[in-house]
Amino acid sequence: MAKAEKASGEERFEQYYGEIYGSRWPVLREALLKETNPVSLSEKLKEPYYMDKASILAASMLPISENNTVLDMCAAPGGKTLSIALRLNGNGKLISNDRSASRRNRLISVLDTCLSPELRAIVKVTGHDSTTWSLHEKDAYDRVLLDAPCSSERHVLTDKKALAIWSPNRPKQLAIQQFAMLAAALDAAKDDAYILYSTCSICPLENEMIIEKLLRKRQGLFEEVDLKGLHPELNDSAESLSHGYIVLPDVQDGAGPLYFCLIRKKTSSEGESK
Repeated sequence: MAKAEKASGEERFEQYYGEIYGSRWPVLREALLKETNPVSLSEKLKEPYYMDKASILAASMLPISENNTVLDMCAAPGGKTLSIALRLNGNGKLISNDRSASRRNRLISVLDTCLSPELRAIVKVTGHDSTTWSLHEKDAYDRVLLDAPCSSERHVLTDKKALAIWSPNRPKQLAIQQFAMLAAALDAAKDDAYILYSTCSICPLENEMIIEKLLRKRQGLFEEVDLKGLHPELNDSAESLSHGYIVLPDVQDGAGPLYFCLIRKKTSSEGESK
């Protein structure tokens, strides 16, 4: 116990992820330390916006139809919101939310810079606490995107200060917040709505285990969507987990990390039939 207490943040970090990924960890760690290769989101934007290829892939997994009412619960810095706005094509409604005032200002700047007036007109920026969304709005959205705040291990590895203070409590605390957000997203969604949950974490506690917990706590209210059945190309770009998929940079030419899982909220009649 005394030895564990004296361990540095970096030592704790290495032990934690080494236990998760085993012999793969040194290769994955090296890939996480390399510079990313962002690509332009779309030629349809007024100004280019560059994103990790894995983020573009994940955002595309949320099925969007024109005239949908969509909620992006943690929208800053704005890349996934741009992706949704492009697919709405000036129709429907998009609420782009971020609780942080500074991040919200950055989000507004990105939207104003990159979207045409027609596309920008359907986007409303808000600053609510996503964990308590259902207190003021329920059963309101056709689609919900929750790109949740996470451990962001790629950032931690390249930030000496963040690495020095890292402990296993970080993913534990984030997982509590992530679950609260996803439960609120389920409440905010209409019957038969789709919800995409994503993070840039490599930690199972923040990824597939969040879905597993929701299955236990909200049994019968939703189902996981088989994305590889809908998108066979995922076989070449993402790894299947017990729930959802992950893109990892050691096997995807630097893309990621990015976890995503699509769920569908069941209708009332489906729930009653169980």
